[in-house]
This record gives sequence, structure tokens and C-alpha cells, in this order.
Amino acid sequence: MVGMPRWEPYTPEFGGYIDVSFTYSVDLWPWSGYLAVSITASKEAASWEGIAKGQVTLLVESPPEEDETEPRYSTIILPIRAKIIPTPPRNKRILWDQYHNLRYPPGYFPRDNLRMKNDPLDWNGDHIHTNFKDMYQHLREKGYFVEVLGSPYTCFDASQYGTLLVVDPEEEFFSEEITKLRRDIDKGLSLIVYADWYNVSVMKKVKFYDENTRQWWMPDTGGANIPALNELLAPLGMAFSDIVYEGDFKIGDHDMYYASGTSIAKFPADGLVLTETLKNQGFEVMKANMWTAIDVPILGLHQVDSGPSAGRVALYGDSNCLDSSHMQKDCFWMLSALLEFTAHDSLPGVLSSLKKVTLPPLYDVPARMEGNHLQRYSKVIEGTLGIAHPRPLPPCPSRQWAKPFPINKSAPITLYQPQRLLSIDLQGPAGGGAPIPFNRAPDLADLSQHRSGVGGLPEADGGDSRLFPGGDGSQLQLVQDRSWFPALAFLGTGLVVLFLLNQYYHARSRPRRRRAGRQSHHQHHQQQQHHQHHHQPRKLQQLLVYGPGSMGSRVPGV
Repeated sequence: MVGMPRWEPYTPEFGGYIDVSFTYSVDLWPWSGYLAVSITASKEAASWEGIAKGQVTLLVESPPEEDETEPRYSTIILPIRAKIIPTPPRNKRILWDQYHNLRYPPGYFPRDNLRMKNDPLDWNGDHIHTNFKDMYQHLREKGYFVEVLGSPYTCFDASQYGTLLVVDPEEEFFSEEITKLRRDIDKGLSLIVYADWYNVSVMKKVKFYDENTRQWWMPDTGGANIPALNELLAPLGMAFSDIVYEGDFKIGDHDMYYASGTSIAKFPADGLVLTETLKNQGFEVMKANMWTAIDVPILGLHQVDSGPSAGRVALYGDSNCLDSSHMQKDCFWMLSALLEFTAHDSLPGVLSSLKKVTLPPLYDVPARMEGNHLQRYSKVIEGTLGIAHPRPLPPCPSRQWAKPFPINKSAPITLYQPQRLLSIDLQGPAGGGAPIPFNRAPDLADLSQHRSGVGGLPEADGGDSRLFPGGDGSQLQLVQDRSWFPALAFLGTGLVVLFLLNQYYHARSRPRRRRAGRQSHHQHHQQQQHHQHHHQPRKLQQLLVYGPGSMGSRVPGV
């Protein structure tokens, strides 16, 4: 790539309301080079709604062909169109924590539902575009706007969001994240946590032998990293247990299935808790026996009382009802109810059965499994001589927005319709086609002065697309050539007509077999057989008539 990509907003198309940032590799090669474009709405568009358009222009240098001495240069124009809406209110904005989700490969992170033995690995990524896509679509239908956090908690402005959604985390947490989250909740940020199962004995039970590496694979954590999650919730006086539960129950008119979840072990006394009767699945995995537990706390709601503007916290011990991978009964309605509590400070009627429950004191905090290798795959901790310790807090990602070069153009009407592939003869004159002319290196700063047509791109209305030099020989342009289409249609029609005439001629000129002749030949054959059959007795009669004395004379019929 020669120089840097250029962002050229269309002035008549409100392109100035878009900010663009580029991340790219200098060398572009199939399956290795890349150009990443980050787009955001500018501050001037905070209360504007509409579609903004522009284009990204870059110059690419290619090596010369066999019979050439100078490199080839081509200009690439990438159109951009973005729909912009006014900034949503804070209570409608949800931040999805993706930074603390880990998946297989490379580490062994087990499945969230222990019943699914045919799919032992958590390989879907726990992302709103993969196994949580249905949940994301449900939130969008309810009017919420979800953004993905790919960095630590220290890198987002909590005043812009109403709820932080933490679902099934396997990663550790920086101490700075724990401190900041508590401070953000005191200032109005709400928190919803969907945990999952964790038990060291069960983790050792679900190890398996990998035939590829010829090693025993031990889980680095459970369905969720409960010890790390408890450290995050400790300033709030909350914690999860390491007991694995499973079972069916109902909340109002909704049927629920608790698939390999955990329970709430510690919760503020003034919080609301839902308890249910469930089976101890961990005991079943270890002992192959059934054990039913009553009054298991699985859902908790709490209004933080640190100040009048403090946020709210909701905990639930199972994430499988949001995960589309092995979902049996979804709980999207529950997520909407929890968001009504956290974002709007309103307790929905479907959760009116929750009550204040005094939980027994927590003496044994779930501990991390000794000898785990989480530090090999973690972004938070690292290992030195087999001992895990925290990594330095990484810097927050920052983007350098490209300088805009506005152009007074509008995008063609057909620009955003499906484009036809370029028809290029790579053989050159030897293959019977015209050579593809390439221009030499123009000044990238002057590209906007050499474009022709609307937006520098052809109208995608069919036909052949070929590369031709500009009128001044300074850059490549895409020109649509459709002159061959009528001739091709006429030639195809003529071939079809000739084929039909040929079939008709062969059908008319084919010699016919006379069916009556075949019948006469058959009748003649039958008559001969009949004639021979009736003449044999006649020969005997002639012999008897002429008598033995006439043996020397000719007997008729013999």
C-alpha cells in the first residue's frame, strides 16, 4: 500500500458526521494483508438521525509482469454508508463484557451444561454474534442498544451506560477493575451477572484424554470462574457457591430449567432472593446418586445503598437459558425483567415472589484448582516458574481518527446494490484479449482531482467491467462495457433455433419400417408351416393310389 488510506466524506450526503480510523498492513497479500476500518458517529451528530456516506481511497502498488520493468499502480475506492441515530438514553444502553470471556482453543474450558457430553468444550466464544445472538436480538427488539467491551473495566466511561452485563466469565479480574466497578456502581451503573457451575471435584471428573496431543486435559476453570467472580463481587457483600445444581421450576407462568448452575452463597440481608428445590448435580456426577436440595438461592436483586444515585445489582446462577448452544428453555423474559429493575428502578410483577432471605454464613470460599494452567491463556495473569501473578494493567485502546478530505459528490443510486465481478482477460494479447492497461503512480493527494463519473465508481447495472486508464492517463477507472450483450443474446437464440431444426430434419428423413410387411412375412411363414403339415398325408394317399407297381414312375408331390 502506497501512503495512507484517505477518508473522503461526501459533503451533500452528510459524510462529515462520520469519523473513520484505519488499521492496516503495508503489504497486502491474499490471506495475509488486511485493512480494518473503524467507524463512529462524530460529536456533531449526537442529536442527528440519517444516513451518512463517503468513501475510502487507497493506492496499491503491484509488482511488474514478465514483460514490464515498472511496477503497476491501481486506485481502490471503497464506498461507506452508515446509519446514524441520536445517542440513546443511558438506561437503554447495555455494555456486554467480552474481555473476560475465554474459550477453547487453546485452553480446555468445559461446557456450561454438564448433560451435553457429546460437546465437551466451550468453543462458541460466548459472544453476542455467536451463541448469544438470540439474546442480542431479543434486547434489540425491546429497544435496548448493546455495545461490546473488549478491554478492561478501566477503559469505559460508566456514565454513558445503564447496565453492565457479565455472562459466564472465565477470565480473572484486575484489582483496578474491581475498584473501578465499585466506584461506578456508587455513581449509578447497574450490574447483572449470569454465573455458571464451578466445582473442583467435578472439574477433575470431566477431564479427558486428547488423542492429538496424547495428554490428559484438565479444565482450567469450571463453566465460569467463580473464585474470580467472587473477588469482583466481594466489595458488594455477594458471592456464589461451588455446588452444582440442576432442575425444573416455575417463576410465575414461566417454565424454567436450571442446567448445571451454581447458587448464591452470600447476599445482603436487605436484598430480595428467589429460592427453589433443585437436584445436586455435582453429587450425581461424583457418586451417581440423586440428592435433592430445598430452598436453594439462585436469583438475587439488591439496591445498593451507598447513595441516592447508586446503581442496582442482579445475580443469577445459570447462563444456559441465554446461551443458544444447548438451550432447552430460554429466559429472555427474565433478562428483560432484570433490566427493568436495574435500568428503570422498577420491580416487575413477575418477580414479586422474591423475598428477603437470611443466608447462612459463608465459611468456605470456593478456591481455584491447584495446578491449573489458566495463566497460559489469560490476559490478566501470567506464570513465572509455575506461579501465577497479575500482569500489568494494559493501556486502553485509543484510535487516531483520519483527517477528512471532503468532496462535493453524491453516491450513485445503484452503488450499494450487488456488484458484478470484474471480467478481466489475464492472458493478454496471446489469449486473444486486449492487455489490461495500468497507470503509473499518481500523487495520492491529487486523486480527488482526477476522478470522473459519479463518486469515481461505475453504475452496477450489469455488463462487463473492465479497467481503462483515465482521460489524462493518471488513474484507473472502471467502465461498464455492455456492447456484447445483444450479440450474445442473438447468437444464443440462433443456436437454439438451429438445434430444433436439426432435430426436426432427422425426424422427417429417418426411413420408416413397414409394419404391414412384417405382418405379411409372419403370415407367410405360418402358411408354409400349414402347407407342410397338410401335404404329408397327401403324399401317403398318392402312394396308395398308384400302388406298389408304380414305384418306378414319378410320384406327384415327392
